[in-house]
Amino acid sequence: MTDAISDQDQLKALRVRIDGLDEKILELISERASCAQEVARVKMLSLPVGEKAIFYRPEREAWVLKHIMELNQGPLGNEEVARLFREIMSSCLALEQPLKVAYLGPEGTFSQAAAMKHFGHAVISVPMAAIDEVFREVAAGAVNFGVVPVENSTEGAINHTLDSFLEHDMVICGEVELRIHHHLLVGDTTKTDKITRIYSHAQSLAQCRKWLDAHYPNVERVAVASNADAAKRVKSEWNSAAIAGDMAASLYGLTKLAEKIEDRPDNSTRFLIIGNQEVPPTGDDKTSVIVSMRNKPGALHELLVPFHSSGIDLTRIETRPSRSGKWTYAFFIDFVGHHRDPLISAVLEQINQEAVALKVLGSYPKAVL
Repeated sequence: MTDAISDQDQLKALRVRIDGLDEKILELISERASCAQEVARVKMLSLPVGEKAIFYRPEREAWVLKHIMELNQGPLGNEEVARLFREIMSSCLALEQPLKVAYLGPEGTFSQAAAMKHFGHAVISVPMAAIDEVFREVAAGAVNFGVVPVENSTEGAINHTLDSFLEHDMVICGEVELRIHHHLLVGDTTKTDKITRIYSHAQSLAQCRKWLDAHYPNVERVAVASNADAAKRVKSEWNSAAIAGDMAASLYGLTKLAEKIEDRPDNSTRFLIIGNQEVPPTGDDKTSVIVSMRNKPGALHELLVPFHSSGIDLTRIETRPSRSGKWTYAFFIDFVGHHRDPLISAVLEQINQEAVALKVLGSYPKAVL
């Protein structure tokens, strides 16, 4: 009996301590939010006439998150702590100026999940019907940033995004990687033993091909505009299922008939953050460029030699048909470093002398989360 009372006393004391810590945390968060409001006031006061204040600084946010992760001593993991701070920063930034971010909609897509992961949940997220529309909204100034998928670890490059970079002048301001988990979802009225149709985005169907072949070999696979659109359709059909993620399942009130059905457990998609502002160097950056070369033997080798000679780490290279002429190609290249670094700048100048065209899409901090 005495031991039970002792345990109860210990629990009570610990809960009182947690309550006290919560009060201190709230006080500090409120103080940080007030400080963010003061930052906004100072920026507005020192702003030259006719200029717009820039409240969101990708390089500053990347530094803060990395700094927090370096300081962290547990027991929470670095990524968990960084996620908490990202949400605090997101809410504080919304007090300065709520960010509007366009993504490939409708609500519940992986693109929206990527936007939330990068900017936090305090942003105003704006769904678009197509990737090209995300680019147009950013170009028109209707939103501050856009989030577009650029490559998947299973299926490779997202060609719609690469082609949009050829058509629009856009600056890449950041990147975010999202682990992609697909689930087979059904609605309340679905007769699970009579499923004749499975909806999903073409990329998602491809990423779950082996699982579908094994479990639903004779069921029709229907490609739709997005996974969220697939989830929406299932709500009103008794004989269909959808492949989508957690956000879509939650948003449309669907049940998981099977979880994590992607063929590769490490399935992830990389998204780019597009905007109109250049990002200064952070010391841990990546750069994306488009290069059009003359149609001649050894053109690709000629393009890659300067990178190799200077020891620059290429992280990705993709090829798309160029808009400038038949049988000419544009190379999309990602590499480590910032285009303002003297070494990178010299290499780009060397390539520019041989290329038909060279366009720096942007330098940006490497993904922290």
